[in-house]
Amino acid sequence: MTHGLFYSPGNAEATRVALLAAAWTRVTEEASEASALTRRRLLIAGLAWLIALAAVGLIVRANLTDLPRFRLVDLDVYRDGGRSILQGGQLYSMHSRAGLVFTYPPAAAVLAVPLALLSWQAAQLVWIGVVYIPLAITIWYAFRPLLARVRGARGYAPAIFAGLFLCCAWLVPMRQEMHYGQVDILLVSLCLLDCGARRPRWPRGVLIGLATAIKLVPGVFIVYLLVTGRRKAAAVAALTFAAVSGLAAAISPRDSDRYWSSAIFNPRRLGPNLPTANQSLRGMILRIFYPTAVPAAVWLAIAIIVAIAGFAAARAARGRGQEMAGIAITGMLAALLSPVAWFHHLCWVVVALGVIVGDGRNPRRVLTAAATAALFATSVPNWGKGLFLTHAVPVLLARAVEDTFGLAALALIVIMLRIPAADTDLDLGLAPARPQQRPQPPPQPGPSRPVTEPLSAAGRRDG
Repeated sequence: MTHGLFYSPGNAEATRVALLAAAWTRVTEEASEASALTRRRLLIAGLAWLIALAAVGLIVRANLTDLPRFRLVDLDVYRDGGRSILQGGQLYSMHSRAGLVFTYPPAAAVLAVPLALLSWQAAQLVWIGVVYIPLAITIWYAFRPLLARVRGARGYAPAIFAGLFLCCAWLVPMRQEMHYGQVDILLVSLCLLDCGARRPRWPRGVLIGLATAIKLVPGVFIVYLLVTGRRKAAAVAALTFAAVSGLAAAISPRDSDRYWSSAIFNPRRLGPNLPTANQSLRGMILRIFYPTAVPAAVWLAIAIIVAIAGFAAARAARGRGQEMAGIAITGMLAALLSPVAWFHHLCWVVVALGVIVGDGRNPRRVLTAAATAALFATSVPNWGKGLFLTHAVPVLLARAVEDTFGLAALALIVIMLRIPAADTDLDLGLAPARPQQRPQPPPQPGPSRPVTEPLSAAGRRDG
């Protein structure tokens, strides 16, 4: 073989060695850069979670060191309910240390029996998890578009999650969850999982039925399942509610009889309905008419109008693939339509914030979510109460400020309905699964046939 004038086998070998060395150097440099980036992300995530847990720790510490009589008073009521079941007492005649009565369905007392078996100190520690683990689950689902984007783009999802956890934990409804020892965020997570999971490992509707047996308010999600065409899931929810309530009736028939025959119809058992903390439609109407008594027909008429419009909005949102918006709208209805909705009943604002912020690309939506979070992080309704008591502004203005959270809930329904449909929810598996279309065979030569339109997806139902 004849080679070029300057060809040498030694030169070729040297070239190969140089190329391999350059490639190895490049690989090691890239690996070093990736390792440094990973360390930086872990450091940022660690610092973010350290700050978040420290801030949440302030809330926990403040409430676990409060005066014993005012410490987690609703948790104390649940434990008293469990003790009443164990001891055969009269569930709806007892009073807690703070003077509160048991206002929940009998199933809540049956499910609270494990709490009654714990010491008071142990029950308080357990309740930290009951409040903040469901909050983390709710954030994971509600903010999935944002978390998916930051995870895919820069890998800072853990740090962003920590920031969201901190911000949501400091919202007034969530602070009151810990202050009173309430279960609202747990019920939010149950309903969210039941509606939002694309292929749940349980019969869809079971978690909603369980939540409704603990507190009746989540029953609005049975209506949501019905109006969105998921009749099978609605039936499962109703049957689960009936089964759990039936079990409670078998365990404590006397208490069940009293609850379903009289206690459930007495809103005064919930305490005075007029105070600022009641942000339901009924609470707002009571304050507008005060000191005149409100005709029941007025509240019922307004509630029916809001219910019809609200469920129509939830159905429309889900119909265009925005399942999370439909869930959040229904959650707002749960608070608005209830006779009494204390601040902590509005934990649904966490889901609404996730819907509004989306994947974080739209500055207007991000600013709207930030303004909403700022509003719910402050006690604006209590400021309105002060304005009313001091006659600092006209009465209607003072009442409007006092009703800020309730009015904001109504506004959030409109805002979420107006969010344009996007592919975000569909990509994350939050919307209903769409059946795949069969490929059509190519047209065959022959006599012409009438052209037919493809079948519409409207009317398809999934359970």
